[in-house]
This record gives sequence, C-alpha cells and structure tokens, in this order.
Amino acid sequence: MANTAALEGINGLRDIRRSPASHLAEALDAGSVTGTVVLQEGPFQTMAGIRVDPRSEQGSRIASVAGGLPARCGEVAGSDGISVLWLGPSEFLVVAPEEAHDSLGGHLIGSLTAALGDAPGQVVDLSANRTTFELSGPRARAVLEKGCALDLHPRSFTPGTALSTEVGNIPVILLKTGEDSFRLFPRASFADFLGRWLLDAMREYASPEVP
Repeated sequence: MANTAALEGINGLRDIRRSPASHLAEALDAGSVTGTVVLQEGPFQTMAGIRVDPRSEQGSRIASVAGGLPARCGEVAGSDGISVLWLGPSEFLVVAPEEAHDSLGGHLIGSLTAALGDAPGQVVDLSANRTTFELSGPRARAVLEKGCALDLHPRSFTPGTALSTEVGNIPVILLKTGEDSFRLFPRASFADFLGRWLLDAMREYASPEVP
C-alpha cells in the first residue's frame, strides 16, 4: 500500500507540473522545419549545482557518484545517463534524467549530498532552476550564430563540448550533442524570451526561397 501511495503521489506531481516553455509548444512545432532546423523544449531533468575541489577526497567521492568530473573548460564528464558540465575550476552542473530525482524515486541528489558529507563544498538541487531547449538540423548552427559570440564552427565546437555563453543576450549553458544538434540550458525565467528569440531567428528557414 505504501508503494502504491508513493507511486500515485509521483504521478500526481507529474500531472500538475508545467515546464517553463510549455505555452510555446504549438509555436515551436509550427516554427520548426523538418530536415532544416527543429526547436523543442526538452523533458524535465534532474540538475544539481556542485561546488567542490575536484582534487580533494570529497571531490573524488562526488566523481564516483556522478561518473567523473570534467577537468577543463568545455569538457563534459559523467556516465550512465549523467552529464557533468564544467562551469569553473571547482563548479559543475550535473544533469540527469528526470527519474534520477529523489522525489521521483531516484537518489542522485541524496547520493551527491552524502558524498560531500561535512566537507567544504556545496550540493544544490537546481532541477527547477533551468529548462532545456533542443535545437537540431543542418541550419541549427546558423540560427545560433545570429546571437552567440562563440566560434561554433565544428573545428572549434565539437560534439560533447559545453560552454557558458549568451544566446540572444540571454545567459545559457550551450552543449553540443551531435554534429547538427545543440542543447541550451537557460534559467527558467528566461525560457519565454529565449524560445521566442530562437523562433524569430529560425523564421527565414520557414519561408519559401526567393527565385
């Protein structure tokens, strides 16, 4: 009975929760051009902000839970569906599937907190702090280049690289997930603005070509 009640509570939470860009779902679908550039809001994800010295004992314990800690700017570590993004020499963002969250039957946040223990550092649940946009297609890079100062050419920005930057003057963490696919992590409060900015940047690809 206890397990049934817990499962009902989890499903109830999922039913009432709304993502920061859910109101843009129809616009994202209408503004996407299959085979050219597609924009979607990604699923809910478990996120944790970590502050720890990676060379310390507690850093090693956290690395064992997360599947590693990146050693340099742009590097992404992790394993088993967990990605650890480098934000600074002792600051990281852990990203994992929704079900990894403690409130949904997972144990990632609790395990990271236990790994840190009483040692200097910080583990903060940031799952509600950001949303995720998925931008993909042959024109995805061209869309981002309209408002991002990074060199996004494949020779410089390779798959598996993540950097803090701005897109459309909005601070984001930009992760390249494939040759023509990107994941953007803006703060939830900027989801509406960034979603609309990306749609506007995509607009030319939804128009018929001028002969």
